[in-house]
Amino acid sequence: MFPRKIGGKFMMLSRPSDSGHTPFGDIFVSESPDMVYWGRHRHVMGRGKEWWEGLKIGGGAAPIETTEGWLLFYHGVSGTCNGYVYSIGGAILDLDDPSIVKYRCKNFLLTPEEWYEERGLVPNVAFPCATIHDAATWRITIYYGSADTYVSLAFTRLAEVVSYIKENSMVTVEDTEIGIR
Repeated sequence: MFPRKIGGKFMMLSRPSDSGHTPFGDIFVSESPDMVYWGRHRHVMGRGKEWWEGLKIGGGAAPIETTEGWLLFYHGVSGTCNGYVYSIGGAILDLDDPSIVKYRCKNFLLTPEEWYEERGLVPNVAFPCATIHDAATWRITIYYGSADTYVSLAFTRLAEVVSYIKENSMVTVEDTEIGIR
């Protein structure tokens, strides 16, 4: 869920899975006037070309409003001979139309490397669950699931993560202007 209404509507990101009518493993945005009836589903992002998000992607923590757009921490999944690997990626969506991806980092921001991320109920998982954004210090705390067993914390600063996503984006401003996602 987005933390505020956009264009007078509640907005939500999801990954529908419905007998083949939508691309499996992609992120969509939906809107609602009342949080009961949801519609106007629009495609936001598809699976990436990089190894860490080649199987599927999905939402994570609620997007954070910034001057650049909605900062989104999402998860990417890859399949390996030892099972799935869940990593955390970053993107910036348009403030007025979050179906438009302004920037999408081609690199993962965090992938399982520590023992508590690699070993547990479901191994090799770093899954973004929630964030706290301290507007006074511009610090972001990311709560993420580790191996579906632990809750871990990662810290960053808003300007640093936004700059990193923009500088390492697989989407260019020209792409968004002509509708390429």
